Amino acid sequence: MISVEEALSAVLDLVSPLPFENVPLRAANGRVLAQTLTARRTQPPFAASSMDGYALRRSEVEPDAMFKVIGESAAGHSFSGTVRAGQAVRIFTGAPIPEGADFVVIQEDVTRRGNLITLGHNIDSKDNIRPAGGDFKEGDQLTAPRLLRPADIALLAAMNHAVVPVTRKPVVAILATGDELVQPGETPGPDQIIASNSYGLAAMFENAGADVRILPIARDTEASLKQAFALAAGADLIVTIGGASVGDHDLVAPVAVELGLEQSFYKVAMRPGKPLMAGKLGAAAMIGLPGNPVSAMVCGLVFVLPMLQRLLGVEAVHPEGFDAPLGRDLGSNGPRAHYMRATLREGKVFPDDRQDSSLLSVLSTADVLMVRPPHDPPREAGEMQKCFPL
Repeated sequence: MISVEEALSAVLDLVSPLPFENVPLRAANGRVLAQTLTARRTQPPFAASSMDGYALRRSEVEPDAMFKVIGESAAGHSFSGTVRAGQAVRIFTGAPIPEGADFVVIQEDVTRRGNLITLGHNIDSKDNIRPAGGDFKEGDQLTAPRLLRPADIALLAAMNHAVVPVTRKPVVAILATGDELVQPGETPGPDQIIASNSYGLAAMFENAGADVRILPIARDTEASLKQAFALAAGADLIVTIGGASVGDHDLVAPVAVELGLEQSFYKVAMRPGKPLMAGKLGAAAMIGLPGNPVSAMVCGLVFVLPMLQRLLGVEAVHPEGFDAPLGRDLGSNGPRAHYMRATLREGKVFPDDRQDSSLLSVLSTADVLMVRPPHDPPREAGEMQKCFPL
């Protein structure tokens, strides 16, 4: 067995960033920007008013000063003249500041009668002007790689980019194996269960930016497995579930090797998730997850998500964790790193009493995975523990 850290390093060595594709801006949200983009214009392109009011000269601002209103500047309709001594222009938020003006008095501080305005006695010193280029200037950059959020999409639109280079979505083929499995909605036989892992993992990988294909369940025969692997052709990453142990019906490893798998490792010192394997199958990376539902989901979080990050060109790291005080005493840990399902209550972490790797209901109610290193000694309530959000 190898450590979690060694296994993570090994699976990351199996993948590299994918090429980019150009997509419409409308389709870029949640994708990874593959190339740094520069602003094609300055924002705002002119000095603009940040308030509704009157544009005039700052040097003339004093209580009871009077000005003649000579025109209007609105968003999309600027005033074309020049503001001179004793003059003002009615201006609205976002409108260009007229030539000759350098101050906007907000309308609440002005009394107007016809074309004359009189300033009040409590004029704020703020000029209420947004300078040209106050947001960004032509040539400023949005650097890659980065996961594009809604705010980034708005920024790219303001920079005048209608098409965006993003990393191609990784294609992930999920292959569940086992005579005991049937699809959700089907009627299982007396010795069968519902195939849940594929659906939980597909949701996890899609949230991470992958294009996921759930393949038909492969039965415990070489012929069925070979047919399933053929259906995975073209995938960047093949994720098998179950059948990777050493029992008489565990055929994934020998069939994959027969098909050309270059195995990187087999078995990891972690709980849940010991029977994990990975390697290269042609151009695709392959990772074989355990069949127990919680084991598969935990290994998906710890190993597959960083692989997807690397495929997307994002710096691949172990999921970011945090420390929290233990809510109850714990006995010593065994020889494998233990990813315990736990909940957070009043700032403390409480590992569930039931840690069997088949219990999806416990995983569903958990907030975090609390990780204990191998051979961790007994711990008392209040001691800090490393946690990873679910």
